[in-house]
Amino acid sequence: MPLKRPIQPMPSDIEARLRAQGMRAAYDARPPYQRNDYLAWIARAKRPETREKRVVQMLDELAGGTHYMKMKWRT
Repeated sequence: MPLKRPIQPMPSDIEARLRAQGMRAAYDARPPYQRNDYLAWIARAKRPETREKRVVQMLDELAGGTHYMKMKWRT
């Protein structure tokens, strides 16, 4: 099912962090809407500090595997 929202490009710094932390497979395992929402949410940050906080939250949620945007989630 195609997404109705604009598809977000993967920023190179986020790609690098996903790979460096071994989280690329966990990211790819998430549904397309979640991957797209994470990237759009990160891109909307106005301050570098906010962007970094959001990237860290995404990585933590991917590592834990039980949350998406602070909501409980199951595969």
